[in-house]
Amino acid sequence: MFISPDNHTFQLLSYPGHPPLDPSCMVLLIILVKTFLNILMIAIRRKDTYQSFLECFCMSVVLLDFLLLVGLSFIAYFQDFALWGIRFTKYHICLLPQIMSFAYGFLHCPVFLLAGLDHYLNISQTSKTLHFCQNVFYFFSVIFIWIAALVYVLGDPVIYRSLSKHGLPSYQCPFYISIQSYWLSVFMVGVLLVAFGTCWSEVLMLIQSLHITSYMKETALYFPLAPDWDHTVICKKQLLTKLLICFLGTWLPFVFLQIIILVLDIQIPAYVEMNVPWLYFVNSFLIATVYWFRSHELKVTETILHVDPFVSWKFCFLPFTIPHAEQTEKAAAVIVC
Repeated sequence: MFISPDNHTFQLLSYPGHPPLDPSCMVLLIILVKTFLNILMIAIRRKDTYQSFLECFCMSVVLLDFLLLVGLSFIAYFQDFALWGIRFTKYHICLLPQIMSFAYGFLHCPVFLLAGLDHYLNISQTSKTLHFCQNVFYFFSVIFIWIAALVYVLGDPVIYRSLSKHGLPSYQCPFYISIQSYWLSVFMVGVLLVAFGTCWSEVLMLIQSLHITSYMKETALYFPLAPDWDHTVICKKQLLTKLLICFLGTWLPFVFLQIIILVLDIQIPAYVEMNVPWLYFVNSFLIATVYWFRSHELKVTETILHVDPFVSWKFCFLPFTIPHAEQTEKAAAVIVC
């Protein structure tokens, strides 16, 4: 094992004797699966949401992964050819994902901070003209971020030496682990556990009264025994309970997956870690965090209710009533899925 830059670990995929599978083929297969998963998440997301910085960055990841897949497939098919004076061989099937791994690995924390700042400043923005200007700003910001990351990766002498193929047998293919993504995952799981520990009794009370019903021609989660909260006042603990239910109602399997990865110390290549499902998970986490911090300032607008492509946050802000409900029941609460 070699240590490359401060926030990365350099490792080798190696096999004793003859490898059961060509590492370049394995890398190509992983990129194919990742690209398919990225496109699938884009296809199933809500289309009526407002644009954000992280949404724009997700699109750039989809595009770059698709271009990487096309390039690697082209190299795998022709194996040895020259293009624009550059000779490409099967070695580049390992080299190009390594370069992208460093770029992906350096971007976790910057993207997390920029996306959080974007949501905090613009979560309640309603001006359509300003939204257009923001979209243009997002576009050029994402381009600048990728250019800066690639320039840093290609210009760093330590990374350049790590990318050198000297001394690597044909059956070894290096991959890189991003320390940024590890600590970011630890932070997010820790925050979720602390939040659940703060209001676990309220969460369990709501979950025990859960019914699946239909509301406004949409599948909804109906809580007939919701706590008797005053909907005219936004209490931090009440809002935290609702945010947790909305968030975990969509991302609970992903939270369990993150916990398993952390507990078992599973090491995932950096070019796999930066994917669209992970980014949308981070997006929902940041939106919930901003809702909680700005709860006393927020006004219920279409922007607030249509800012997340996967989680519906209506339950957190809009009290619903179900017709023909029993008079003995408390005020009903509904999460529209």
